[in-house]
Amino acid sequence: MRDDDLLTIGQMCETFGVTPRTLRFYESRKLITPLRQGQLRLYSRRERGRLTLILRGRRFGFSLDEMGRLLDLYEPAGDNAAQLRATVDIARRRLAEIRLQHEELLDIIEDLEARVRATDEMLARSGAHSSDQPVKDEP
Repeated sequence: MRDDDLLTIGQMCETFGVTPRTLRFYESRKLITPLRQGQLRLYSRRERGRLTLILRGRRFGFSLDEMGRLLDLYEPAGDNAAQLRATVDIARRRLAEIRLQHEELLDIIEDLEARVRATDEMLARSGAHSSDQPVKDEP
């Protein structure tokens, strides 16, 4: 491996928009395994790829345990078809969870909109006017 293929922890943080603490945490969970030269951590192309997948998986709502299982599937040795099937199974389960959450959120939105309309109507009947401003959280 060439030295120019390796990134320091600072370069990784800058490239991926994460903190050193995040990288060390992923390392402690054995999701990434940087090379060590004394106290210096060096990240290879493989680790950069793994971090890309971790961050994408987190965005999709995968737990770190699920990400670990997905990353373990992509070790070079092994049955590629079995790896791909397992990946698809995990992704399909996550999609089903997200779809369920989406439906629940749509129901909540519909309910809240109905309550806002009903309250607006009550205010109109009483001669008061509602504010068209969105509700803001108190500081």
